[in-house]
Amino acid sequence: MRKFPAAVCAATVLSLLLGACTSGGDTAAPSSAAPTTASPRQAAATPVDNDVVISYSETEPANALVPGNTTEVGGISVLGALFRGLVEYDPTTAQPRPAVAESITTTDSKVWSIKLKPNWVFQDGSKVTSRSFVDAWNYTAYSPNLMKSASYMANIEGFKQVNNATPDGKQPADLPPAKQMSGLRVVDDQTFTVTLDAPFSGFDLRLGYAAFYPMPAVFFSDRKAFEAHPVGNGPFRFVSYTKGSNLLVKRFDGYGGARKANIGGIDYRFYTDLDKAYADVLADKLDFLSFTPWSATQGNKIEKDLPQTRRVTYKYLGYQAIAFPMFDKRYASPALRQAISMAIDRPALIKRIFNGGRTPADGLVPPNVRGYIPNQCGELCTYQPEKAKKLFDSVGFQGPITLASNVDSGNQEWVEVVCESIQRTLGHPCEFQPQKTLGEFRAALNNRTITSVYRTAWVAGFPSIENFLNPLFRTNGASNVGQYANPKVDDLLTRADAAPSTQQADALYQEAERIALQDMQTIPIWYQSATAAWSSRLREVKPTLFRELDFFSVTVTK
Repeated sequence: MRKFPAAVCAATVLSLLLGACTSGGDTAAPSSAAPTTASPRQAAATPVDNDVVISYSETEPANALVPGNTTEVGGISVLGALFRGLVEYDPTTAQPRPAVAESITTTDSKVWSIKLKPNWVFQDGSKVTSRSFVDAWNYTAYSPNLMKSASYMANIEGFKQVNNATPDGKQPADLPPAKQMSGLRVVDDQTFTVTLDAPFSGFDLRLGYAAFYPMPAVFFSDRKAFEAHPVGNGPFRFVSYTKGSNLLVKRFDGYGGARKANIGGIDYRFYTDLDKAYADVLADKLDFLSFTPWSATQGNKIEKDLPQTRRVTYKYLGYQAIAFPMFDKRYASPALRQAISMAIDRPALIKRIFNGGRTPADGLVPPNVRGYIPNQCGELCTYQPEKAKKLFDSVGFQGPITLASNVDSGNQEWVEVVCESIQRTLGHPCEFQPQKTLGEFRAALNNRTITSVYRTAWVAGFPSIENFLNPLFRTNGASNVGQYANPKVDDLLTRADAAPSTQQADALYQEAERIALQDMQTIPIWYQSATAAWSSRLREVKPTLFRELDFFSVTVTK
C-alpha cells in the first residue's frame, strides 16, 4: 500500500536524484535551497509588506487558462498560481507532497483510492469535492472537447470509450460511445477511486500536474465565462488580463494549503524583448526575471550589473532542443535529422552565447532526473562535421534549411548560432525565421502552419523520466506537436508504465529514449539552467526546479 503521511509524501517511485543537481559546468544553487537575498539577521531586522503585488516576467499564455488545455510554460506558470492539485512538488527538491489529497493509496498500482482534505474551496466559495476532480478529468479526456492534455488520462480505464481522436489529434464525425470513463468513481464528497487499465506505479506522481487540477461547477455550466474569469483553488485569484501586456492575480485568503503567500499578488508581464525585461530589473521596475538574456553573460556583465544578493544561477528540470515537423515529408529521412544533429557544435555554441554556462545535452532526460543515463545519444549529439556532411549529401535535401523560434524569451541568439553551425558544416543554407511570441509560435505549431525545423524545449511538469517521454514521444502525446510516431516506442512506454518496479520501468523508459534518439525527431542541444535576477526590494528569493519563483518564500521589504 502506498499513501501520503501527514506531512511528507512517501511516493518517491521516480524521485529526483538530488546529487546530480551540481553536475556539469554551471554554478549551481545549494542543494537544499537557492540563496536568499539577506542573512537571517538582516531579514529579521527588515520589515516586510505582505500586501505588495510583485511584478514577474513570463511568456504570455497561448490559450485560455483551462488546465486540461494548457501545456506550454507560460500558461502552466500562471495556472500554478491559480490552482492546486492533489499533490504539489517541493520547490527545492521537486519531491511530491500532499496538497488537496489527504491520502492516495493502492495495493496493486491499478486501483487507487483518493481521499480529500475537507478544508479546500474554490475562489468563488464553492467546495472542492471528489466531483471537482472526476468531472474535470472526464472533460479533459472526452475527445470532442479537443483538450490538449487528454492523453494524460490515457491510463485510466475507459479512456478509449470517451476518446476516439485520430492519431493526429483530430475528432472524427462519429462521437465516442461514452462521456465518462468507467475507471473514475465518486464514493462520497471527499473520496473517489481511480481504476487504471493496467498497473502504473508512477500514477500518483503525476497528480500535481495541471492536467489533473480540479475544476469548479461554473466551468461546466459556462466555459466561456470561466475563460474570461478563471476560478481556481490555488493561493492566488484571477483579477484581470490585458492581452499582450499583463495578467494580474491577487492573494486568495481562503486558500486551503499549509503554506501561505507573503505577498499580495503577482503582476505577470509579457515582455517581447528579454533585454528590456533585464533593464527593468536593473532599474527596479521589474521584480523578478527567471531567465536573464544572453547579453548579460557577455564579459560577465551581470556580475557588474547586480550584486550576488540579487541574482543566482540554478539548474531546472528540462532541456532546449530543435525538432522536426514529421507531417512534412521533407524531413522523413532519419539520416537527414541525424546529419543536422551532428552538424551542431554544442560546446562552441555554449561558450559563445552563454560564456560556458550551460551543459551540452547527451540525451532527452536531464542529469537531475532519476533514470538519466550518460551519453544516451552517443555520437549523434556530438559535433561530427565529416560524418554529418557525408550523411546530409546522401539524402539530397532540396531548398534551404529553415529554423523557427519565438524571440520573446531569449532564444534568438543561440538559435541563430545553431543555424550558422549547420550552414557552415553542411555547406547548405540555413535561415532563421523569427516568431514574435511563444503563444503565437505554439499556436502555429499546433495548427501546422509552421513547417520549418523549430526550436522546442521541455520543462518537467513532475520529476520523472516518464514525463520526458510520454507527452513528447508517444503517438498523439499531449505535447507531441511534431507528430512523432514509432510503434516500438509506444510499446516500450506502455510496458514501462505497467512495470511492477521502478527499476524495470526505468530500463524500459531508457530503451524508448534510445530509439527516439536514433530517430532524432528532437535534437537535444543543452540542459536547462538559467540565471535569475530580481529587484532590490525582494527577499527570500528561491527559483524552483520548474523555472518558477517560489511564491510562498519570497517577501517584499517595506
